[in-house]
Amino acid sequence: MIRRFAIALCLTGAALAAVAQPILRSIPDDAKRGVMSPVQGMTVEIDGKPIDLAAGAQIRDGRNMIVVPTALPKNVVVKYQLNPDGKVRRAWILSPQEAAQPDPKK
Repeated sequence: MIRRFAIALCLTGAALAAVAQPILRSIPDDAKRGVMSPVQGMTVEIDGKPIDLAAGAQIRDGRNMIVVPTALPKNVVVKYQLNPDGKVRRAWILSPQEAAQPDPKK
């Protein structure tokens, strides 16, 4: 009985340690940096300019979870990519640690 409890405790600890790992996100190098705010519907504002979201656009938060456009906070620092039509295809809301890092020189 004690042995089963010890095994269960070890497995629980291992599972919690795996969950506590930092999330590694792969943001493409060509993603541009900007400040994004919601406007209305499928339109956002990046650096003061209104830009439409592409069909199927994804906005991800610092935990890499999808954020719907209506739940987008105001004035968040993001990295984003545009599609060939000039609409936002993907955006990543930067965590405070990511936002503090300077952009690599291109």
